[in-house]
Amino acid sequence: MLRLNEVKLPLDHAEAELPAAILARLQIGAADLLGFSVFKRSYDARKRSAIVLIYSLDVDVKDQAAVLARLQHDKHLTPSPDTGYKFVAKGEQAAGHDHNERPVVIGTGPCGLFAALILAQMGLRPLILERGKEVRERTVDTFGFWRKRELNPESNVQFGEGGAGTFSDGKLYSQIKDPKHYGRKVLTEFVKAGAPEEIMYVSKPHIGTFRLVKMVEQMRANIEAMGGEYRFGCKVVDLEIEAGADGGQVRGLTLEGGEKIATRHVVLAVGHSARDTFEMLYERGVYIEAKPFSIGFRVEHPQSLIDSCRFGPSAGHPILGAADYKLVHHAANGRAVYSFCMCPGGTVVAAASEPGRVVTNGMSQYSRNERNANSAIVVGITPEQDFPGHPLAGIELQRRLEEKAFELGGGDYSAPGQLMGDFVAGRASTEFGAVVPSYKPGVHLTDLALALPEYAVTALREAFPAFDKQIKGYFKADAVLTGLETRTSSPIRIKRRDDTLQSLNTRGLFPAGEGAGYAGGILSAGVDGIKVAEAVALSMAAA
Repeated sequence: MLRLNEVKLPLDHAEAELPAAILARLQIGAADLLGFSVFKRSYDARKRSAIVLIYSLDVDVKDQAAVLARLQHDKHLTPSPDTGYKFVAKGEQAAGHDHNERPVVIGTGPCGLFAALILAQMGLRPLILERGKEVRERTVDTFGFWRKRELNPESNVQFGEGGAGTFSDGKLYSQIKDPKHYGRKVLTEFVKAGAPEEIMYVSKPHIGTFRLVKMVEQMRANIEAMGGEYRFGCKVVDLEIEAGADGGQVRGLTLEGGEKIATRHVVLAVGHSARDTFEMLYERGVYIEAKPFSIGFRVEHPQSLIDSCRFGPSAGHPILGAADYKLVHHAANGRAVYSFCMCPGGTVVAAASEPGRVVTNGMSQYSRNERNANSAIVVGITPEQDFPGHPLAGIELQRRLEEKAFELGGGDYSAPGQLMGDFVAGRASTEFGAVVPSYKPGVHLTDLALALPEYAVTALREAFPAFDKQIKGYFKADAVLTGLETRTSSPIRIKRRDDTLQSLNTRGLFPAGEGAGYAGGILSAGVDGIKVAEAVALSMAAA
């Protein structure tokens, strides 16, 4: 097979134009083309009046060697790379000397899910522990919080099967380097579990919440069929770490209620909001360091405005779908302001996991057909400058900000909100304009300048008008700001060794995913789960 890149065609090209373009590029006749498939499809919308589709294709021809030799100077034509996943070990090879030992995976978000899947596929029968509920029960609790303001601290947007990514836009793209094609393994397994096949080739694939629920259930069934065991409502409250001259060694863990589980291999995939777990690990001497994260608001505009600005006369085209955006501004006070987790045609959701605190996030369904676009607009902060002195200081900063948001929202899990024009002008908002906020339980208008540190307010007030130069109409007086966005990423990193992926000072503990500070989003978390599962298998084989 040959990989043919940079095949460009108009947005509304006829089906027959694609094979015709292949014949022209390869300089072959129709009889020499045996078949082709789309590996990747993206678009170039820089000229809104003439949007172009760009294809990468896997092409089967009669005489591949002759075509490559004739077109050897075409840098966009190469043999198709092998993107299949290769297991590092399987079955008895991976089991080492202790066939009774089972690796334990803590957490069932994307990272834990793929760690468990790979371990199960290698025959290692993982035990998967989740503090929250299975995904359908969790969904009932989460929607109940949004409708009735009744928060379950163990079953919400942050905790439960599927992790925080279940209630998101379901984006499946990232900027990680992936030479071993782990990302394709993630996408392949998602398709097997029921995701649309287009996620394998569109440039910015997404799934949406309702589809993710069904997929997570199917993947759980697959893992259980291979010998994995799930246990829900099982919160890990302690680790048994045996001290040694060169650091500790995990020997087991304790669940809330007192049950102890012996194990020497623990995948820690708890997500970025497991604050009590981070505190327990710190008390047990596991090496943790503070890391940067970001704080800000969710911003809602009419989706039609974003579509028109990005796609011009092609807005609404089914191939393009709802438009997204990516923005960044470097403020005069030295702060970076940027868009994060943009959700086209979605809603702003209540993402609190602790009583008396308000947190926002964004979510979309697969259709992305809600009337508003929303994105976090956040300011980067660092431990050295903004929360120095303790590895867990970022957690305390998050809590203080979330408590203030709860207070400004009225103390009933309503979120504090303000119109963009009023925020920039420095006056409290009193009534909504044309943009109706989507956050449930509700939005209480106030002065959001009271919710964030002065440096963040200053940077955001400068950024919103500046963004109008990138997206005309973005600085919209009645666009709605909803606060607060505090959990863009984990405020800590559980540092690990580069060679074994185990904790820097605790053997047998494999920090993984967003919570450990090693991923950001569904795809990168899934990839990290695969890497860590491989590290566990190699460690067990060497035992």
